[in-house]
Amino acid sequence: MNINEMERAVEAMLFAAGKEVPLSDIAEAINIDKSTAKAIINSIAEKYEQQKRGIRIVEIDNCFQMCSAPEYFEYVSCICKIPKQKFISQSLLETLSIIAYNQPITKAQIEDIRGVSAEHSVNKLVEKGLVVETGRLDAPGKPILFGTTKEFLRYFGLKSTKELLEVENIINEEQEV
Repeated sequence: MNINEMERAVEAMLFAAGKEVPLSDIAEAINIDKSTAKAIINSIAEKYEQQKRGIRIVEIDNCFQMCSAPEYFEYVSCICKIPKQKFISQSLLETLSIIAYNQPITKAQIEDIRGVSAEHSVNKLVEKGLVVETGRLDAPGKPILFGTTKEFLRYFGLKSTKELLEVENIINEEQEV
């Protein structure tokens, strides 16, 4: 199979899946190593960007998904009846950022940082699919630990939570200037 055929195969898989597909599954399906598969996916994604196509390939936690270009959301929502993204309140955003930067974290730890009850905020974030229970802390009472989800990454356009550190470094650099 040549590169063009591999690209077409990857496009077909991502289109048919309709959700994120792990890099390992893509590589296995076309019988190549992960680094080659990632290079092929990046090549396709770059072509879509250069040609200003209506679709994009996004990376989410070492998985890839084909989606519509954000600038065409208005048109896509007309035929797909997609509800507009709901606004996240300041308190939810504060709680979410605490979870994202400190995960896994308990409600009590969030409350210590924010200085107010986190019950409502955490429950709303779980309801929105941005936060999930990741386990229990090995401490008295076995409190629930929370972390972010793939939906969190998708919502904020991040490939992984490692990108959060990059944003933090940029902010620190700006403050030093």
